[in-house]
Amino acid sequence: MALDDGRIQGFLASKEVAVLATVQADGAPMAMPMWFLHAPTSVTMISVADTQKVRNLRRDPRVSVVAEAVSGSGEVRGVTLQGRAEFLSDGPERRALIERFHAKYRGLERLWGGKSMPANRVMFKIVPSRVRSWGLG
Repeated sequence: MALDDGRIQGFLASKEVAVLATVQADGAPMAMPMWFLHAPTSVTMISVADTQKVRNLRRDPRVSVVAEAVSGSGEVRGVTLQGRAEFLSDGPERRALIERFHAKYRGLERLWGGKSMPANRVMFKIVPSRVRSWGLG
């Protein structure tokens, strides 16, 4: 499957959080729940700049992302992506993505104290090299 598959896009549209795994300096994985946006070619996330996950990404951009759900009947569905994180500089693409983050996460404006992304935040996009899914039909 590819990220642009309608089943994957529909599943990701139903999720508010995905787990981002980065590679620490000693090679150990570090996994953190993250807010995210999805598109047919990428997944985008925002983080505080001076966090361990961002330091990990700056040193080694390889990542894995997983989103999963279990239905009331016990059916498990999910998606995993593997790829590389690419930091986005200020510009039209990033500003449009910030607007999408505000539309998806209504408390973001209160958290940030306004519509602008705070200076201590970074945005990164993940273009997957591998996509896997289960239970999506």
